[in-house]
Amino acid sequence: MYDIGSLEWRCDLLNLLRYLLLAIAYFGLALGRIPGFRLNRATIALVAAAGAIALSILSLKEAWDAIDANTIVFLLSMTIVNAHLGYSGFFHFAIAFLVRHAKSPFGLLVILTFGSGILSAFFLNDTIALICTPLILQLTVSLNLNPIPYLLALAAATNIGSVATLSGNPQNILIGSFSQISYIEFSRALTPIALIGLAIQIILLCLLYPEVRSFKSLPPLSSQNHHIYRPLFYKTLTVTILLLIAFILGYPLGESSLVAAAALLVTRRLKPERVLKQVDWNLLVMFSGLFVLAEATQKLNILQIFTPFFSHSSGIFSTVVLLSNLISNVPAVLLLQPLILPKNTQAWLLLAAGSTLAGNLTLFGSVANLIVVEAAAKKGYTLTFFEHLRLGLPLTAITLAIAYFFILHS
Repeated sequence: MYDIGSLEWRCDLLNLLRYLLLAIAYFGLALGRIPGFRLNRATIALVAAAGAIALSILSLKEAWDAIDANTIVFLLSMTIVNAHLGYSGFFHFAIAFLVRHAKSPFGLLVILTFGSGILSAFFLNDTIALICTPLILQLTVSLNLNPIPYLLALAAATNIGSVATLSGNPQNILIGSFSQISYIEFSRALTPIALIGLAIQIILLCLLYPEVRSFKSLPPLSSQNHHIYRPLFYKTLTVTILLLIAFILGYPLGESSLVAAAALLVTRRLKPERVLKQVDWNLLVMFSGLFVLAEATQKLNILQIFTPFFSHSSGIFSTVVLLSNLISNVPAVLLLQPLILPKNTQAWLLLAAGSTLAGNLTLFGSVANLIVVEAAAKKGYTLTFFEHLRLGLPLTAITLAIAYFFILHS
């Protein structure tokens, strides 16, 4: 029996509390909340980080050092760039421009799929989902079309399209920070997978929803005056193009995006309060907490249970797909990244493709899916779990298989 005052008993109790903390934290991250408490993923990650410090898994300095500054700066800077693009009217202009070329329900599906997919590759998939959902709802209602297949197209395309670049989604941003893959090398490897995936998505939606196969002419769209704030539009577009060129030329992602954001913040036209209001502070807090949580997990040697699976590419791929659906893709990437060497390009590509494409499996697989569902619900349209699963299950299985064999044989 334990002596309640013994050092061994206290160490065992402390370790039990540490493992319990991590178990609750990852359970909450998977669920998106802690039942009975008003906590979201950001506050769960922050509370777990504080708990890791309180239970002496990490010191405060170790926790601070665990936060990857490059990733946080990149995320912050890209949200500032996206805010300027939004206020300038760029996203509304881009979608309106694309839709004007849709002459039929099938044409609309194709243009929406590839348009939102390509935009997601450069401007973060969650941003595109947030901005485009109300536009798609408004459009389909005005054309008397069933909005559900087009909402599914938007949700899936933002995930698939974002796999193409290091700036397409948060988990790719992490991979860009941890690996030694250049922006152009990453895009060269995964862009074909994104394009093939978008085409497969269109085929599946045509099979599931016969009405979208129609080539019947759509009624003329009522001319909508999408306000373009020209001075801000031209400045933001110029800075954004220069930023993308910097990425292609191999300049560091964090530094390049920070300079671009700084250039946009120097203005006489837009109040800084309006821009900073658009920054996704929840995302930044969640990332910071997740960095600490991942470091704590590594300190407790929990990652060793995944080590046997990382001896082969199939083990890496299946592990990240499974974890992405259990605890979400960003925590999965953060948890698994210490097991991959910076120069192991193939493993990083498998991690990126697996964590992103797995997000299409269920409604809860990615933040972009939830954004579309919640925005649609506010307008009175319900996208159910099983309706999404009808598309998500075959789409995820096919795109994951293509990605795996393509990466292995490229």
